[in-house]
Amino acid sequence: MNQLYMILYFALEIYSYALIIYILMSWFPGARESSFGEFFAKICEPYLEPFRKIIPPIGMIDISPIVAILVLYFARAFGLPVLFNMLSSWF
Repeated sequence: MNQLYMILYFALEIYSYALIIYILMSWFPGARESSFGEFFAKICEPYLEPFRKIIPPIGMIDISPIVAILVLYFARAFGLPVLFNMLSSWF
């Protein structure tokens, strides 16, 4: 059970780094149109899309990725331990 916890923990951590890379790619012209950028768009946009629907941009600044990263952080830091504590009490 502990190994599964660690795998999920690191998967969420790697995904948060992928989100940060994808967000930083918007600062460089043409970076999102490259094959590297398209790969990150395929894995990051499905997660970011619901946040963009809920949180409108403030002027020229889109804060929805920041909220998405915070949600991912709280899921990793608080949600995952609670989930595995519940599962370990059943087994």
